[in-house]
Amino acid sequence: MNTRTSYVAIAILAAVFATSTSTAFGAFSEQACPDCEGSDSSLTAQQAIMSDIPITIWTDEALYDHESKIVVEGTVAGLRPGTEIGLVVIGPPPFNNIVAIAQIPVSSDGTYKTTLNTAGASWKYDGTYTIKVTYGHQEVNNRALIELTGGITGMGGPTCETDELSASGVCIPYTITGDAIASGAMFSTTSNSLTIQISSQGMDGTLIVNPPTDAIKGIFMVLVDGEEWDDIVINGNEVTVDFPAGTTEIEIIGTFAIPEFGTIAALILAVAIISIIVVSSRTRLMVLPKY
Repeated sequence: MNTRTSYVAIAILAAVFATSTSTAFGAFSEQACPDCEGSDSSLTAQQAIMSDIPITIWTDEALYDHESKIVVEGTVAGLRPGTEIGLVVIGPPPFNNIVAIAQIPVSSDGTYKTTLNTAGASWKYDGTYTIKVTYGHQEVNNRALIELTGGITGMGGPTCETDELSASGVCIPYTITGDAIASGAMFSTTSNSLTIQISSQGMDGTLIVNPPTDAIKGIFMVLVDGEEWDDIVINGNEVTVDFPAGTTEIEIIGTFAIPEFGTIAALILAVAIISIIVVSSRTRLMVLPKY
């Protein structure tokens, strides 16, 4: 076997390994949480959140005006004595400015609570505000989305209809069933995702959302409260999600990569292809073949 054949064989094996690794990882993800689905009570959903999520956050309402008191509450799963909750409020697009910062003590039972006042000048714009909380390390974080109305609307965003959801200046057609309401939404260009904050307590529900293709493309995954979710139907850019009572957040993720491969697998495949090209180019420059 000459040098060229050896390099090509190694590259092909790397590509095959990438594909099998991606498939195995997908199978593991489907079996990692066998009890995540099938819950019919809000109590069960809340208990799962308390035990599995390092930090939770919710607000007393989803929609506020500019003279409101926002009650922010939550829990932490791993109590660290003396460690406070770090809270940051980020204003609506396109500015995404920091509206408020606070440190919140955690009670001995792992709960925390604070109140925010929207009467300040930094809260004057209408739109979706993000309330982010961290506990100790930056990796331990969560967020809630709220909507403010009745203030200044001149931020370049359109006025959405009642059957549309405003997300980072984009109006998205949607419907939601059960006793749930959609309190806000936000696009992330970093993760190519759409996050929808909802409030649902007493019963299961269904969310149907159809984001525009110029905002998110290649939808291939949905997370419900941070867990990969299978009870979905993806038809082009229309996504139908059946969610259990107690759900607070649904994230729809798109990709510009090949949907069948994970990020690492796609990277290995790219390296393998480049290796084949480089080896082929070098062997063409050889004057005499080696036997």
